[in-house]
Amino acid sequence: MNSKNQSIVVQDVEIHLFSHNEEDYISLTDMVSGFEGGSSLIEAWLRNKNTIEFIGVWERINNPNFNSPEFEGIRIQAGLNRFTMSAKLWAQRTNGIGLVAKAGRYGGTFAHKDIAFEFGSWLSPEFKLYLIKEFQRLKEQEIQTSKLEWNIRRSLTKSHYRIHTDAIKEHLIPPQLSKE
Repeated sequence: MNSKNQSIVVQDVEIHLFSHNEEDYISLTDMVSGFEGGSSLIEAWLRNKNTIEFIGVWERINNPNFNSPEFEGIRIQAGLNRFTMSAKLWAQRTNGIGLVAKAGRYGGTFAHKDIAFEFGSWLSPEFKLYLIKEFQRLKEQEIQTSKLEWNIRRSLTKSHYRIHTDAIKEHLIPPQLSKE
C-alpha cells in the first residue's frame, strides 16, 4: 500500500492526511476536533440522506467495484430515525473506497478529499474554505519540491554525461574492430 502521512493546520486544528493509490484522504476525526460534539458529528453527518446520496454518486463515478444494489438499500433507509452508518460499515456493505476507518496512531475516520470537502461544508462554510486553501497550499508546495528534485537529477545527469561516455569509450568499445 502506497501511504504517505502528512498534515495541515486549519483554524488551529492539525488535520492528518494520507495518500493511497495516488489519492488524498483527509481525517474527518481531526476536522471535528475543533467543533463541539466531536466525533459524534461524523455519525450525524453519515445518517443524513443527502450525505449518503452524495457519497453514493461519488462511489459510482470513482469506484468500478461499488456495490450499487446494496447502496440502494442503504439509500432507502437513510434519514430514518433507526438508520446508522459508519465508515467501516459503508466500506463493508458497499465495497466503498471513499471512506476509510484506520486504527492505531493517526487513526480515525478518513475520507477522500472530495468527500472531506463536502463534510467541511456541512461543518461550517468558513472551515471548508480554509481547509481547501490549506490543502491547495500543500499541493503547490509538493509540486515545487518535485520540480526542484527533477532539476537536481537533470543537472547531475548532465554533469556526469561526459564521464559516462568517456568510460564507455575506454572500457567497452574495442580500439579496433575485426574485419570478420
